Amino acid sequence: MNGTVMDSLHTGPFAPFEWMLSARYLRARRKEGFVSVIAGFSFLGIMLGVATLIIVMAVMNGFRAELLGKILGFNGHLVVQPLETPLTDWKDVTARIAQAQGIRLAVPVVDGPALASSSNASGVLVRGIRAEDLSQLPSITGGIRDGSIEHFDEGQGVAIGKALADQLSVKVGDNVTLVARQGAVTPMGVTPRVKKYQVAAVFESGMSEYDSGVIFMPIAEAQAFFNRNQDVTAIEVFTANPDRIDLFRKTVAEAAGRPVFLVDWRQRNATFFGALAVERNVMFLILSLIVLVAALNIVSGLIMLVKDKGSDIAILRTMGASQGAIMRTFMITGASIGVAGTLVGFIVGLLVCVNIDSIRQFMSLITRTDLFPEKLYFLSKLPAEPDLVETAAVVIMALALSFLATLYPSWRAARLDPVEALRQGG
Repeated sequence: MNGTVMDSLHTGPFAPFEWMLSARYLRARRKEGFVSVIAGFSFLGIMLGVATLIIVMAVMNGFRAELLGKILGFNGHLVVQPLETPLTDWKDVTARIAQAQGIRLAVPVVDGPALASSSNASGVLVRGIRAEDLSQLPSITGGIRDGSIEHFDEGQGVAIGKALADQLSVKVGDNVTLVARQGAVTPMGVTPRVKKYQVAAVFESGMSEYDSGVIFMPIAEAQAFFNRNQDVTAIEVFTANPDRIDLFRKTVAEAAGRPVFLVDWRQRNATFFGALAVERNVMFLILSLIVLVAALNIVSGLIMLVKDKGSDIAILRTMGASQGAIMRTFMITGASIGVAGTLVGFIVGLLVCVNIDSIRQFMSLITRTDLFPEKLYFLSKLPAEPDLVETAAVVIMALALSFLATLYPSWRAARLDPVEALRQGG
């Protein structure tokens, strides 16, 4: 029997004996209850830290992706504005840009502020657009809740967002009065233009800012309403890849064939997406502290375990166990807590991400509060998109911290003097 034990002590690194001894140290005993409690809290800390990091980063990614998709599905990736002279030649310019390489769609628009009123009133952005272009905006056509835009160009009908329709208490077929400050010039000055339009369609894009504040009308009617001289405000360009917008700036400028000023989606939303990036990085750093604290718990737990097992270590050393074997034993003990916590946290994090909106609705029902107000966050549901690289980084960070936390206690265990340990144990 003793020969078998001695043989197991002289095997190679990470031998079955080291794993067996580590497993025994991980099992709770009555007299080692406090050490086991620390190990349990370390496991929970790492699990919650990893899960929270994965969930928060996934929600931030989903939030950015949803907003980017909504914004770029509604507005052009690149806006072409006139220089020197108005865009009276917009038809030719639009045709040239649309034929350029990598350009998916070129949309001439007439934009202007107005006051929409029915039973209530609200400030809106009126956007004049061609029916053929409106039909190619999936965020609008895919969200038609009532009515149709098939004969959009033939009459004076307008398309409005569902939130705006609810606010004005109108539906398809009802009239909406629009008031613009650019009206007729009289001896008394410029009088506001007031005109009624029939609601032809009600859409829901999922972006509350657009659903409650934008009205689409035929481009010719918008030109007349805003007293424009057959010109347009801008041409919005949709490219094949908005992330590579810099490659298309020169292409569009050359295709325009006239002096133009270009503004891309990053410039228009720089403050918004910059704030999202900063918040995302800060949240990652703050939540990483949870994993770090849990790793420090592993350190304290292992130090207490080494002190408690001083006599066992001394006996093993006198029987021939090397310093490396003792060090590896305690490394396995501590790392097992970190690996288990990371694995469970990874699974919990992904499960929560998959069911994030259902959980949000359940919590809202219990607390009787809106935990994700649409008007504040611009989205109708809570998105979560785990990123493979970020998730892998979280897992690797947790495993690395768990491993590093075992080095000092394991080194202390390996450096323990057997004679002194036996004297203190006795």
